[in-house]
Amino acid sequence: MSTRTNFDNNLNQLKEMLTEMVKMAKDAVEDSINTFISQDLDNARKIIEKDEEINRLEYQITEKAILLIATESPVATDLRAILAALKISSEVERIADNAVNIAKSALHIGKEKHIKEIEDIPKMKDLVIEMLDTALQSFYTNDVALARKCAEIDDQVDEMYGQLVHELLGHIPGNPEATNQITQMSFTCRYLERIGDHSTNIAEQVIFLVTGKRYELNH
Repeated sequence: MSTRTNFDNNLNQLKEMLTEMVKMAKDAVEDSINTFISQDLDNARKIIEKDEEINRLEYQITEKAILLIATESPVATDLRAILAALKISSEVERIADNAVNIAKSALHIGKEKHIKEIEDIPKMKDLVIEMLDTALQSFYTNDVALARKCAEIDDQVDEMYGQLVHELLGHIPGNPEATNQITQMSFTCRYLERIGDHSTNIAEQVIFLVTGKRYELNH
């Protein structure tokens, strides 16, 4: 096997590990919002426990990347690909952490009856999942235009975040006994907004990978 073929195989293995990590993080986000709505406290605890698996996979990706750098002496473009995978795995780990935070908010609310039907938070979740999918697709295809699309979706997420929090906090004067619940709902919106930011950071890594230049999409 040629040196180049061996490197490509190892890089593909790294991407496969990253793909698995992203799937786990996406599942965690989906599950956390469903749990938040259904108030399934047992499942909230399972989401928190499973986060260790994602942390372990991030560690394995880091070890694989370091080994590639140490043993393969990658050229500039290849090195950027490895570093991008490292950065992306870190962002994905933080996305999973925010899913855990949503599960914890569900636990803080417990079985207390929701003061309003939760309709817009799942819509916000759908947008941040779309952002993550878009960012990862741009990574696998080296598509800068697709990476930039993340910033456009992020603008929608930020707008929705502002509207939702404003609406939620407006319920406190008339429902002071529900202050904790309203606060946790607001936190959940914030966690989703942060997931969007991490997805944008992934898109920035793609632009760096393709162009070799740093570009901030969040500004």
